[in-house]
Amino acid sequence: MSERKTYYVSVAHNLIQDVPNDSNEFVVTMNDDELTKLRDLLNDVAGSDKYALKRTFVPYKSADHDDAAEEYDDVTIALYSYIHRFGDENARNTIEQMNIIPKLVEDTGYDDPGYEDSPLNK
Repeated sequence: MSERKTYYVSVAHNLIQDVPNDSNEFVVTMNDDELTKLRDLLNDVAGSDKYALKRTFVPYKSADHDDAAEEYDDVTIALYSYIHRFGDENARNTIEQMNIIPKLVEDTGYDDPGYEDSPLNK
């Protein structure tokens, strides 16, 4: 197994770098195989984001159970979970404070006003 190195990750910019800069959001320590998996996850998020954007223009399509939105949620959860696993303490704390993983998994929005009697959003 290859040795672990420190990398600086920007999810917003889809970047993994060897040196820190202003756009880095997370610091992770990984070997080559783990780094490859991280690159794949970042690419998955970028791809699902483009797919979800294309689906937003479909009229009368509820985003509630749209496969594009579900795919985006799934890959986003996988990415942040992976960064959490290999991130430094600050990265783990930031992801926990973002509450993105439980929020995406558990918060369906069905408690929001307007969903009580809607036959179209089931």
